[in-house]
Amino acid sequence: MTDSDQQPWGRVDETGTVFVRTSDGERAVGQYPDGSAEEALAYFERKYADLAGQVGLLEQRVRRGAPAADVAKAVATLRSSVSTANAVGDLESLATRLEALSGTTKELTEQQQAESKAAVAEAIAERTAIVEAAEALAAGDPAKTQWKQATAELDELFARWQHHQQDGPRLPKNEANELWKRFRAARSTIETHRKAFFAELDAAHRDVRSRKQALIERAEALAPRGADAVGDYRHLLDEWKLAGRAGKKLDDALWAKFKAAGDVLFSAKAEIDAQEDESYRANLDEKLALLTEAEPLLTAKDPKQARAELNKIQRKWDEIGKVPRDQVRVVEDRLRKIENHVKSLEEERWQREDPEKKARSEGMLGQLHDAIDKLEAELAAAEASGDAKAAASAREALDARRAWLKALGG
Repeated sequence: MTDSDQQPWGRVDETGTVFVRTSDGERAVGQYPDGSAEEALAYFERKYADLAGQVGLLEQRVRRGAPAADVAKAVATLRSSVSTANAVGDLESLATRLEALSGTTKELTEQQQAESKAAVAEAIAERTAIVEAAEALAAGDPAKTQWKQATAELDELFARWQHHQQDGPRLPKNEANELWKRFRAARSTIETHRKAFFAELDAAHRDVRSRKQALIERAEALAPRGADAVGDYRHLLDEWKLAGRAGKKLDDALWAKFKAAGDVLFSAKAEIDAQEDESYRANLDEKLALLTEAEPLLTAKDPKQARAELNKIQRKWDEIGKVPRDQVRVVEDRLRKIENHVKSLEEERWQREDPEKKARSEGMLGQLHDAIDKLEAELAAAEASGDAKAAASAREALDARRAWLKALGG
């Protein structure tokens, strides 16, 4: 090799020693005895490129907001590496870039401290909101609380607390401890209320279960009496409705047993009813025939005659007796329609013949006749005297009285 100025930042002498040029002069950085001067320089230039790459990566990290403490540590390490680097290149520019990063680190530290403070304040507010939501649940009336919903809400709040604690910023110890103390107290209160509520509910359910079991036993004891005990069973059913709830599953099972005891009685009654209905078939035919005989009264006009005829129909109706249960309403509705028509005829007659009303009407008619006679005389006098105004007033009053008279049928 020969001593030469192969590169602005370095050279290789005849012994193969490689030097780097700086503003303070040259500094030997190593030897590359088995290659040419170009190869020797290229080798140490690659070392410089590695350093420059590390500085560039650190600059990118700073622009992306890397933690200031990590940046400061990396700057110190690279600054030491650059100052003693066995490399060929613009080492002073790397030192200048690292110096600039030192100033940026200070600004980054201040910025990140402010951001950290804001993040902590926000985290305290968020965790406080979780605590207040739990305390609101704890303050609710246990008797009115929907416990399934309240338990789900509390579980969701606790999950949020854990997620916030794991993934959120670290809170100051005093604030963190105080918030956890409040949250834990709210959870404890809710759990205490929940246990007390369900303990009381269980006691109530046991009492209802005992009462309903006793009602079942009384209902089952009615079985030997069959249909005759249906009324007593209905009284037991009234007691059952007032007994309260014993829990859905248990209530369903108890009701099934109570209903089965009633079904025995109703089944016996249904058999008797079926036999009775069959014996009433002939009565049904008689009542249907009687209705056919009576329905012409629907077109009757004379209330006295219609009432006399209806009374005979009603007597025969009662004498016939019962009809099958599923036909009672059918025949009764048809008879009721006839009875209502006759009643309406009688009411119309009463309206016409009401003595008090008739007397009032006759008294009013007399008064109107007197008034009309007087007005007719006043009209004649006004016309005779030529008093047009008096004549018009008398005529108007006379027309009104005549209209009233006509309306009253006078």
